[in-house]
Amino acid sequence: MTRKTWIEVALNGGWSPRHQAGVPVTVEAIVAEGIASARAGAAIIHAHAYDGDGTQTFDWQVYARIIEGIRSATDALVYPSYPFTPAIDIESETAPRFAHVEALAERGLLDFAVIDPGSVNLSLRTTTAEARPAVTYVNPEAHIRHALTFARRHGFHPAFAIYEPGFTRAGAALARAAGVKPPLYRFMFAEKFAFGFPPRPWALAAHLALLGEEAPGAPWMIAGLTVDVRPLIGEAVARGGHIRVGLEDAPLGSDMSNLAWAEDAVRLVRRHGGEPATATEVRQGLKALAAG
Repeated sequence: MTRKTWIEVALNGGWSPRHQAGVPVTVEAIVAEGIASARAGAAIIHAHAYDGDGTQTFDWQVYARIIEGIRSATDALVYPSYPFTPAIDIESETAPRFAHVEALAERGLLDFAVIDPGSVNLSLRTTTAEARPAVTYVNPEAHIRHALTFARRHGFHPAFAIYEPGFTRAGAALARAAGVKPPLYRFMFAEKFAFGFPPRPWALAAHLALLGEEAPGAPWMIAGLTVDVRPLIGEAVARGGHIRVGLEDAPLGSDMSNLAWAEDAVRLVRRHGGEPATATEVRQGLKALAAG
């Protein structure tokens, strides 16, 4: 039986064209690239929203335009981001950070959404004593619990980015405590950055061994930050996993478009004996997990 592999394309992230020249930073460009990627074989589209002057925004109405625009031409699952480092009182004001996600969920626009179960320093592997300190991706447990509570209330699946192996343990424990639908575990590999693991088969095996103990049967996906995960696609397909590519994740300076990343992922999935899942098949898979 051919394995059905979910392919996700992350269109842009928080990068500006200065860092990643090909990223779409208008609603129209994001919608067009989302549609093209979905038609190429991606069942899932992830996007960061941008307003008219190219600034990242977390206005739910802008996100709604993106989601509805992509869905006007495809049935892809489309989901948003949330602020990387909250410009709010980290310890007490949790709701503002996720207000746009909850607004989208209230309008029935989400199948799942990002809820990352830990914090991490984005240290570089090559640095100097004089270098500016790395930024920290901040996710206090109060924020995670808040987001999981409304995920349960609205009935959508959390999507965990696993920057460090401990994120799997914390995420599984918090998901069980919240009583949410089974999360998707996205293993974040890295080369340029010093978090987590490099994209190697032994590293994927380690992630899967831990996931098997903490959340047996959970869906998982290979991804990363400024990294090329294509050498791991064969291993992921063989082990029953899923794939994320796109200009948010790709090495900076990538000369490939989002469409090219999607097309190459489809080609490699098929080369290794898999078949890209349709959006309908992804939704059916999520429904089966929730019922299981």
